Amino acid sequence: MSRSAADRDSANRRRRRQYAEEASTYDRDADRSERWLLGTDHRPWACSRAVGRTLEVAIGTGLNLPHYSPGVHLTGVDLTPEMLALARRRSADLGRPVDLAEGDAQALPFADSTFDTVICTYAMCSVPDERATVLEMKRVLKPGGRLILLDHIRSSVLPLFWLQRLMALAPSRDRDELTRRPREHVEAAGFTIEESDRLRAGVIERLVARTP
Repeated sequence: MSRSAADRDSANRRRRRQYAEEASTYDRDADRSERWLLGTDHRPWACSRAVGRTLEVAIGTGLNLPHYSPGVHLTGVDLTPEMLALARRRSADLGRPVDLAEGDAQALPFADSTFDTVICTYAMCSVPDERATVLEMKRVLKPGGRLILLDHIRSSVLPLFWLQRLMALAPSRDRDELTRRPREHVEAAGFTIEESDRLRAGVIERLVARTP
């Protein structure tokens, strides 16, 4: 179910504080997680499918920037200024132009039918309202535009799924949801699924979908 605007705003404030605190160590922690748990080939897979004018939702520190082809005209949006500052520095170091904007994935600051591609990696697990986020992605995509999602989701292996459920109950958890399945919202929004893979005991889902 969708969350109220007040509830989303409250959750955004918490996440913004958390990511601001973690910005300086985010790259190190992401590298460790992907190297040992999730796999390092998924970001290149996702970025290789981007074409034309592309929006990356929750661009964070810009970890995906090295993986886009030169022909992609990239815009990135993120909730946290501290993350965007690191993405801006990475863009300059790589010589990879990107237009960066602060904004909420649930209320994207772009006009309807602006982008050929929208991509989001490892962030649907943390947005307060999945449904609102998917609908916003659809809104800013051109007709026939492509949505690319990469995230960790609830496992298709039952014992691991129950472990995820137990971990989700930990009092210290207030950000990443471990048992979501963004594909359900993508299908409900009327996208056509073109590619779909579940890897690593069903914990990683890679998805490409297209608007009507």
